[in-house]
Amino acid sequence: MNKYNNFTVEETNLLSIYMTGSKEGLVVAMNAALPFMDGEMRDFAARTLAKVGRMTEAEFAGLAVYPADEV
Repeated sequence: MNKYNNFTVEETNLLSIYMTGSKEGLVVAMNAALPFMDGEMRDFAARTLAKVGRMTEAEFAGLAVYPADEV
């Protein structure tokens, strides 16, 4: 089992908004949105990005990201 399947429902929902199909694309998209987020959301997104940043490309490719209402 992928050790990075420990994203919370909230983190998974956030990732699903910015999912582009690649780790780099997701990181670029989320970073571009950070200035438009309020402080609490920006902190949450930054923590989520840090988790993604610790993943390898292979681990990211194996990550199943779907909005909670689609699970």
